[in-house]
Amino acid sequence: MFEKISSKIRSLFGDAYIPLHTPHFGEKEKAYVLDAIDSTFVSSVGPYVQSFEERMALLTGARYAVAMVNGTASLHLALVAMGVTPADEVITQPLTFVATVNAIRHAGAQPVFVDVDPDTMGMSPASLEEFLDAQTEMREGACHNKTTGKRIAACVPMHTFGFPLRIDEVIAVCERFRIPVVEDAAESLGSYYKGRHTGTFGLAGTFSFNGNKTITCGGGGAIVTNDRNLAVKMKHLSTTAKIPHPWQFVHDEVAYNYRMPNLNAALACAQLERLEGFLENKRELAEEYRRFFSGLDVGFVWEIEGAKANHWLNAILLKDAAEKNAFLEYTNSRDIMTRPIWRLANKLTMFSECQASGLPNAEWLEDRVVNIPSSVRYG
Repeated sequence: MFEKISSKIRSLFGDAYIPLHTPHFGEKEKAYVLDAIDSTFVSSVGPYVQSFEERMALLTGARYAVAMVNGTASLHLALVAMGVTPADEVITQPLTFVATVNAIRHAGAQPVFVDVDPDTMGMSPASLEEFLDAQTEMREGACHNKTTGKRIAACVPMHTFGFPLRIDEVIAVCERFRIPVVEDAAESLGSYYKGRHTGTFGLAGTFSFNGNKTITCGGGGAIVTNDRNLAVKMKHLSTTAKIPHPWQFVHDEVAYNYRMPNLNAALACAQLERLEGFLENKRELAEEYRRFFSGLDVGFVWEIEGAKANHWLNAILLKDAAEKNAFLEYTNSRDIMTRPIWRLANKLTMFSECQASGLPNAEWLEDRVVNIPSSVRYG
């Protein structure tokens, strides 16, 4: 079976070394970057930064977008701007890239882990509700953990590999407990759930434009929100909290140098113009994979009803951990890059003492999920 899968991947991508996901650049990207260089505005001030924010707001349907240096900084700043402090806890999922949990800790808060749904690999509304019903209480209008006494200041679900989770149900649960939601949409640019773009359901949503994402500007991120006051605050905090003035340097609080440089924004603008074509190309690849794996005893991850995924990284489900490890060894030793899903965050040394509810679905997926090559294919 491994040989059959490898042959299929080679038929799609060729005979050379096959990476997991590579960027695709054209002449427009080069032209925009050169224009930014010629303008001499290559740092955090420049017209491409503003243009990128306008395009991100238009694409996602959010009222405001704030251009950031990367996805981790975006999530960190969103949490800080909405009032998360070192005295708080933030609920998230254990099955996620470490940046999600790092951002919570950067804000000083303690992560709390609830389970995921097996079909979305994203936060389970049922697991979230079960934890909140059993382990929390309302005090002075805020949700508090009965075990630790700490305020639960936010919830951070993550749309895994671009597959939308049941975000409306997560929002509904959190509203009952007065917990604001920040969506980690780092991997889901171009993904929709029930007609709305991911990242627009919560108080804020954050995106990444790292080199391996659907579109990239090398490094980069963004925060979207419909809350004007929050957008103003996040932009202010991302630019070292400098009070606008033609020449004076006065700052009114400790803040961050998190603004996206104009040089990166130029590249991001060009990539955004090609997003629709990339998404069509990647869906064609996913459909091809889906047909192929339907004839094998291998699960292939697909979007749930009501969702339209960007198919950033295609994922298969193998029989167990032993088969997963054997497949990883077989493919990577033959110049086909495959990778396992992340080790659960609650098993990492720095988060091993964090509170976690029962996590059977996350543990089941950890033993079985493998990503396979998913790049845009042109020419």
